Amino acid sequence: MSTPEENPVTAAILVIGDEILSGRTKDKNIGTIADYLTAAGIDLREVRIVPDEPAMIVEAVNALRTRYTYLFTTGGIGPTHDDITADCVAQAFGVGIDVDERARAMLLERHKPEDLNAARLRMARIPFGADLIPNPVSKAPGFRIGNVMVMAGVPAIMQAMLDAVGPTLSGGARMLSETVEARGVPEGTYAGDLAEIAKRHAAVSIGSYPMMTPEGFRNRIVVRARDAAALAAARDEVAALVARLAP
Repeated sequence: MSTPEENPVTAAILVIGDEILSGRTKDKNIGTIADYLTAAGIDLREVRIVPDEPAMIVEAVNALRTRYTYLFTTGGIGPTHDDITADCVAQAFGVGIDVDERARAMLLERHKPEDLNAARLRMARIPFGADLIPNPVSKAPGFRIGNVMVMAGVPAIMQAMLDAVGPTLSGGARMLSETVEARGVPEGTYAGDLAEIAKRHAAVSIGSYPMMTPEGFRNRIVVRARDAAALAAARDEVAALVARLAP
């Protein structure tokens, strides 16, 4: 249970690609982006995965970019026919798209002019008005338009793009977190009292997370807040509750 800040900086991730939904490719980018945003004080609020279908991509881009401070997309900006993210983002913003000479110049750092065929030039097609996100790994850039960051799906390239665009983002206060181990205390035993603590500390997020560890099954109660004093007060109540109920 949590109460958001009055003006939180928020974000969503849109993962694009049939290969993710089919299970052929296992996503490795969501966790990386989530860690980065948390460290920057940006709340990741939603993650969507959509197939390579234009209507679904456009709908998702427009829904998420209006709902959150930032939207990060991954996948679909390569050289093949099913790499349609750039076109869909242009459609979502209602702008044109064509080969961008800045992007072409970046590709020429890696390819000879005679090797810059139609397929490779697809990676230089950028929506009008967008800024480029450099790609030091393979040179084909991502781009930023409005509050939308369009990045590659290949994890190493996505990481490089995220590192490039990260300093341009406006973050918030960093979320602080502490964990109280509830060894030997079942969730059902403390759930009611934990809910009452959460009500008394509305500015604090309190969650209970069962997990299997090498020592066996145990519960961990995670207390999160941006204000250190509020965090400490809630943590102390949770710790006292666990101590009272421990066998």
